[in-house]
Order: sequence, then structure tokens, then C-alpha cells
Amino acid sequence: MKIIVGLGNPGEKYVKTRHNVGFMVIDHLSQLFEMGLAQKKLQSLFYKKSVAQEDIVLLKPQTFMNLSGHAVKEAADMYKVSLQDIIVICDDLDLPLGKLRVRRSGGSGGHRGIESLIASLGSREFPRLRVGIGRPAVGDAADYVLSRFSKEEYPLIEETLDKSCQALKTWIFDGVEVCMNAFN
Repeated sequence: MKIIVGLGNPGEKYVKTRHNVGFMVIDHLSQLFEMGLAQKKLQSLFYKKSVAQEDIVLLKPQTFMNLSGHAVKEAADMYKVSLQDIIVICDDLDLPLGKLRVRRSGGSGGHRGIESLIASLGSREFPRLRVGIGRPAVGDAADYVLSRFSKEEYPLIEETLDKSCQALKTWIFDGVEVCMNAFN
């Protein structure tokens, strides 16, 4: 079993904001795998399906970004999966817009959602897919992450969602090392 977690904030106010790129990837992947409608389960919007004989769970925690770890811990405990079978998708201010970075494990890099997962899971030993959203040239980073992508940025974001799904499929079926070599 593989659990794929997209980080974001629930509610219409946050739809398609930079901070919700994790949710956007989950939405894209759920369509790609034809997973149907999400259920409300494990403090998340939840999808589950067997794909090529691999059980896959997609989660969009509904706890708000800074408390995402609670929902992920609940899913990890319920399914009794290794932390290496959980990958977390989050936005990254330090990567250029559209750039992907896959990591086997690591620190939070100041990302509060990742900090919540590390605290709840008691470990930083879980894979993550960081999706670059760039840094604002001027202004506050907090306002920037809660802003929507511009019309000019949207074609690149669509490509990034496709590439993210390719990376996740590689992670599911070929493992984190192959994924890192192919997408970093």
C-alpha cells in the first residue's frame, strides 16, 4: 500500500492558491487514476483504489496546513504502513516555479505542514515531493503563498501537475531512488 498526501488548506478561499499545490496534484492524480469522488475519512478527503495491483490511498487533509500531521498519522496507523510508503506533496518557496524536487527524507525547510508531519509521525524519514512555487520579487511570503497563480503562470502549472503525477507513478511502481534520479 502507498499513501500519497497533498498538503493544502480546506475551503473555497484557498482553492488553486500556491500553498495548495499539493491538493492540486492530488486532484490531478485522482483523475488520472479515475478514482471517482472523494470520501470524508481520516480527517481528510480520501480516495482509495488498486492500480496495477498496488493499493493506493490519496489524502487531502482537512485539518489546515499547520495540523496536517494529525490526519496523516491517523492514516499511517490505520493502514500500518512504513513511513517509506507515504509520500507528501508540498509547495516550496525556494524552488523556481514548476521545478520538482523529490527527497527520501529530510527536515521541514521551514514548511509548517511538513513540521506538523514530523511532529506527529515522530520522524523525518518519509519521502516528499516539493513543488516549486518561486519566491515573490517583493512583498510578504505569507501573502504570496496564499495568492492564486496568474493566468500567465497557469500553463506551466498544468505541465507541473502532469510531471508531478509522472513522478508519483514512478515512486509508486519503481521506488524513491528511481524517482529521484528521473525527476530531480
